Amino acid sequence: MLSKVTSFALSGLDGIPVEVETDINKGMVSYDLVGLPDTAVKESKERVRSAIKNSRFVFPVNKVTINLAPADVKKEGAHYDLPLAISILIASDQLVADTDFVFLGELALDGALRPVTGLLPILISARDKGFKKFIIPFANANEASYIEGIEIYALHSLRETVDFLTGAVTLTPVAGRSYIATRTAKEYNCDLSLVRGQKVAKRALEIAVAGGHNILLAGPPGTGKTMLARCIPTIMPDMTFEEALEVTKIHSVAGDLGDEGIVALRPFRTPHHTASTVSLCGGGNTRILPGEISKAHKGVLFLDELPEYTRHALESLRQPLEDKVITVTRAGGAVTFPADFILCASMNPCPCGNYGSAYLQCTCTPAQIHKYRSKVSGPLLDRIDLQVEVDGVKYDELISDGKEESSADVKARVERARLIQRERLSDDNMTVNALMGERQIKKYCRLSKECEDILRGAFEAMHLSARARSRIIKVARTIADLELCENIQPEHILEASSYRSMDLK
Repeated sequence: MLSKVTSFALSGLDGIPVEVETDINKGMVSYDLVGLPDTAVKESKERVRSAIKNSRFVFPVNKVTINLAPADVKKEGAHYDLPLAISILIASDQLVADTDFVFLGELALDGALRPVTGLLPILISARDKGFKKFIIPFANANEASYIEGIEIYALHSLRETVDFLTGAVTLTPVAGRSYIATRTAKEYNCDLSLVRGQKVAKRALEIAVAGGHNILLAGPPGTGKTMLARCIPTIMPDMTFEEALEVTKIHSVAGDLGDEGIVALRPFRTPHHTASTVSLCGGGNTRILPGEISKAHKGVLFLDELPEYTRHALESLRQPLEDKVITVTRAGGAVTFPADFILCASMNPCPCGNYGSAYLQCTCTPAQIHKYRSKVSGPLLDRIDLQVEVDGVKYDELISDGKEESSADVKARVERARLIQRERLSDDNMTVNALMGERQIKKYCRLSKECEDILRGAFEAMHLSARARSRIIKVARTIADLELCENIQPEHILEASSYRSMDLK
């Protein structure tokens, strides 16, 4: 007998319908699985066989042929176990039921359903393609509960699935959950009010977040660079539900989604400086998975001790910083992942860390300083809009009872500035100033003669590139938005130019 049930394949962040066709005939006992299955799918034979037997069914002792269509799409992952088992039971006349479901789930040997990765992008893609009813593992219920417009049944085992399909048990669909409630219950562990002093650095962080600009913090060790960086998500606007789904899809595919089933806080990724290029960009031997660049989507990628990363890993950042997407190409194909993040990097000004400090003495030679700084290439530095020197804080400032501005206060100004930018750039389908191209700069960032003269002086004095000039203008536009100024003023150009200090060294 021939049976057909529906499952889904995953290519990057897109789901592709897969029809599991099972044909059981008399003949020599065999089990043939075709349709470009990977190792995990091929090994499903023994999991499915044991799960069927331990669920009090009979695995057919016949010639079993299973096709995963379309045959030219590679099938990866263990989530085909459940549709394979259901298809076999229908083809062997052990199950007569409505198969108007999409089946997803890995089977244990005792027939229990285990959670799978990449479920959220599959559900969203399937919904967009018109599929309405799904059976998934119970452990994935939280992840699936945020998707509207479909019926999702979260079950515990193969036996329970069969009983549900035959009507022996009645179950209700997974109840929807509120993203707002989940988001409200989450909070960050740090706040700008805990950072003493560092007014210049705090101002730079506010500008960076308001306009979506990249930022570099340079200074001696122990001056608060890492603490400042960890505060960046606290002053970023809350993610919308659509943004949260985008981020959750990436983390679901990567397999590092939490128990809540959704990423409610903006990501803050801090890969160690020994991270490889593949771990940053994404890839893998069997499946192409997102790397740290994509996991930081809609959040912050923090690279601490920037010169300690390998040159090749740092240079791989250049294209994503410009395009906000990254295309990972391997022998198995090419996948494009989103990569819209704010890059925050920190570094010491020299090997000993004290060069330029007003309080500490540098012991490095000029050659050592040059060698250390040259680890960060000019093209990468050119793509960092704000370069801020962070120095130590005096003891009296550390123990002062003076009230520091909280993240909530800064966040309010950032949200106000971003609202201005969204309204201005709505016709260009952009949200922040950092995304502007030359056409938008000419349209929205017109400079007076005085502003042009200041920018010309900075351009010639610091030997800036054309890209650096454009970035200064975009930063000045953000400063003007924070100040609620319709036009860029000379003081905005001066402040924006002051954040290119590393270009002089």
